Amino acid sequence: MKILVTGGAGYIGSHTCKVLARHGFEPVVYDNLSRGNRWAARFGMFELGDIGDAARVRSVLEKYRPSALIHFAAYAYVGESVASPLLYYRNNIGETASLLQTLIDSEPTPVVFSSSCATYGVPSQLPISEDHPQQPINPYGYSKLVVERMLRDIDVAHGLRSVSLRYFNAAGADPEAEIGEAHEPETHLIPLVLAAARDATAIKVFGNDYDTADGTCIRDYVHVLDIADAHVRALKYLIDGGTTCAVNLANERGYSVLEVVATAERVTGKSIRIELMPRRPGDPAVLIGALEKARTLLGWKPERSGLEVQIRDAWKWMMRES
Repeated sequence: MKILVTGGAGYIGSHTCKVLARHGFEPVVYDNLSRGNRWAARFGMFELGDIGDAARVRSVLEKYRPSALIHFAAYAYVGESVASPLLYYRNNIGETASLLQTLIDSEPTPVVFSSSCATYGVPSQLPISEDHPQQPINPYGYSKLVVERMLRDIDVAHGLRSVSLRYFNAAGADPEAEIGEAHEPETHLIPLVLAAARDATAIKVFGNDYDTADGTCIRDYVHVLDIADAHVRALKYLIDGGTTCAVNLANERGYSVLEVVATAERVTGKSIRIELMPRRPGDPAVLIGALEKARTLLGWKPERSGLEVQIRDAWKWMMRES
C-alpha cells in the first residue's frame, strides 16, 4: 500500500517513512528540499516538487495512486513566523489548501496531519488535553490551527477523514543512526546542548527565574521514533474507518532546561557551560501534554520516553555525522 508523505525528507517525516516501510507500507516522499535533506529520503520512492504546484501533485497522485496522505510539509520556526508571518500563512496555509484541493479533485484519501502543541498557546491547565482552548500566540501555531480547521470542514464537505497529531517537543534520533535531526539553523534544545558539548561552547539558557523547581522552563519531550509510530497508528486507524479527530502526542512528563543539560553531560561525559540570558517573550514556564486519548484511540504509548535514551540516540547520530 503506497502512502504519499509530503515533507518526507525532513526530521520527523524521514523517521516516519522508515517506520512505514518496516510496517509493509510503501512511502512516496514528496519534498521540495527547501528545508529537507535528500539523503534522509531513503525509505521508499522520492519525488521532487512543491505542495502548491497542483499539476505536479496531480501527476504524482496519478502515478502512484496512494491510499493515504501524511502531511508534514511546512515551515516550523516560531521566531521566523513572528518576523515573517506572511511567509507562514502563504506556505503552511495557502500551499496546504492547494494540496488538499488537488487531493479532493483526484480522490479524497485519508490524511494524517502533522500539527503541534503550539496551537494551544499558553496553558491554563496541566497536563494539556485535546479539549484545552486553542489560542496560539504566534503565526506558526496559528497556521497549524487553521489547517486543522480546514481538515474538519473538508470532512463535512467532501468526506475526507483526517487525524491531526499535536505533538510536543520532538527529540532524539533513529537508534540505528541511519537518520537524525539536521536543521539549519538549529533551534531545538537537545541538539543545541549536544553541539555545545561537542564543540566546547556555551549553551544559552533563557531565564532561570520561572516558577519551576530549578527556575528554568519545563518541556515534554517525545522521541521522534515514538512520533513516527503514532503516525503509522493514526494511518491504520483511518484505513480501518476511523473518524476525523485530533490527538496529542506527549509523554505526560516534563524536564527542565537544566535537567536536559545535566543529562547531556552524563551521556557525553563532557562538561557543558551555561550562558544565562533574559527570558524570551511568550515562553510558558511549563508545557506538558496529556496522552490518554492517544493511548485509548490509537493504542499508542511512548516506548523511548526517558530523557537519557532520547539524548543518547541524538548524541549517537551527532557523533556519526561528525
